[in-house]
Amino acid sequence: MRLRKESPIEVRRASPSRPATNPTQGGRFGVAASHAGYKWWALSCTSLGMLLAATNSGTLIIALPDLERSLHASLLALVWVILAYLIAATVLVLTAGRLSDLFGRKRAYVAGFVVFALASLGAGFSSGVTVLILWRVLQGTASAFLFANAAALVTDAFPKRQLGLAMGANTMVAAIGLVLGPVLGGALVAISWHWVFWFNVPLALVGAAWGALILRELAKPDAVRGYDVLGTSAFLLGLTGLVLGVSRGGLSGWNDAVVIGGLAAAFVLLPAWVLIERRSRAPMLDLTVFKNRLFAAATAAAFINGLARFALMFLFVFYFQGAQGNSPIAAGIKLIPLALGMLLASPLAGIHADRHGSRALAAAGMLVSAVGLAGMTTLAVHTPYWQSGLWLLIVGVGSGMFNSPNTAAMMGTVPAHRRGIAAGARTLLQNTGAVLSIAFVLAIVTSAVPKATLFAVFSGLAKGLSAHKLAPFIGNMHVALWVLTATSLVGSVVCLLRPRHVSAPPARDALPRPSRASALGARDGAGNGRALPARAGARSQRAGAHSDEDRTPSPPLSGRIG
Repeated sequence: MRLRKESPIEVRRASPSRPATNPTQGGRFGVAASHAGYKWWALSCTSLGMLLAATNSGTLIIALPDLERSLHASLLALVWVILAYLIAATVLVLTAGRLSDLFGRKRAYVAGFVVFALASLGAGFSSGVTVLILWRVLQGTASAFLFANAAALVTDAFPKRQLGLAMGANTMVAAIGLVLGPVLGGALVAISWHWVFWFNVPLALVGAAWGALILRELAKPDAVRGYDVLGTSAFLLGLTGLVLGVSRGGLSGWNDAVVIGGLAAAFVLLPAWVLIERRSRAPMLDLTVFKNRLFAAATAAAFINGLARFALMFLFVFYFQGAQGNSPIAAGIKLIPLALGMLLASPLAGIHADRHGSRALAAAGMLVSAVGLAGMTTLAVHTPYWQSGLWLLIVGVGSGMFNSPNTAAMMGTVPAHRRGIAAGARTLLQNTGAVLSIAFVLAIVTSAVPKATLFAVFSGLAKGLSAHKLAPFIGNMHVALWVLTATSLVGSVVCLLRPRHVSAPPARDALPRPSRASALGARDGAGNGRALPARAGARSQRAGAHSDEDRTPSPPLSGRIG
């Protein structure tokens, strides 16, 4: 019998020299990496990072109208308070993942908390919108290190059969942050907009201390050294040009020189970035990971989900505060159903994906979101709240159904030593979708709407406007929602493009026979396997039933994918 080679992580968990019953590691706080409970300690730390990121997002969005009035910001500058953060997080997330693969995920994760606390403190002291945007860039840089490492740390710590549950728990905590964020933001704005940033400081410092105490390094450093400065620069300039051109086009016209220059830079630099990545020795994004069809389809779906859903809260803040004239805290409460749907659906979706596969569930989630987005096109200025609340709840449920299974699918299919860069690729594409979502929605909503009406809506001062004057804004909002609906439907189709896999029947022997052992490699979302060899696949097809993924635990790969 040919025995399979254990991965470094499995060896550490099973090593007799480090028994799982030993609750501590050298007198340090927490438990050893080999302890059965370590995975839950690690999950508590990554969940704190998700809570920080989600809560910060909700509090700031709800405060945008107040920021516009207090800092005398233009509408475009106000939007770039959001976009600057997202672009920094998007462009640098792969560099953060690369650094974590080289020098350790724990160090990178803890550093992300510390820098986030510093940037939040500075943002609260901003004297103008330009200074605030610069602090938001630093916040985005810090969040890149948090996002790039959270999913990788969880994947390192959890067995593959529980990965969907773990990702669902992280998504559930993020949903709690989304519930708390708008309400907390409304309360903080009532005191002062500065506290929208300052409240992050103690939470981030607690996260840094917690991570430093309990996290353990489980993955070996990547042997390939180096950084892709040229590729990172090309992507940064190309994405910034695209977002600047699209977001400014609806306000200043598409023949504006800045708009044309930004779009031209994107047209040249983004394709050049792909060529740079293909030829670089240590690329910003290792394109070979996309040779794995499962990873490619799951990351494409994550991009489309960010494109279809991220601008929704941004849009409804101005619908509730602007068009309907609600206070910030009332608007925050009205946004709760969106996060509540995610909170309810995420853990259940993760458990279901662990047992039955993620492909159909992720596709159904995008379809449910499309139904909710289409329903929102019936909303008008004086529509009763129960209708908008219902559609927000449906979109939240669909998003929860999609997120945790899709994330588990992406992270579970890569080898252990490449999870940092894989998590970075996931966040890169998802955040790129989010950035473009806000830019495109802003361009649609602001086109052909009188400037006076736009100012009243986006500053939260539209309470005295008639339904007739608000009709152009509502009509353009409906157009944007139909575009998001179509995008979500496309995402549902992309989810179904994942390859079908064959699952072997449960092993009855203490040691698997060769045919079963080889079949352990085939899996979808919750595993780290590779494609079945032809003969092993044929044997397992005769032995087992078809399903969209294998749910039997398998060892991580030790080589490149594809």
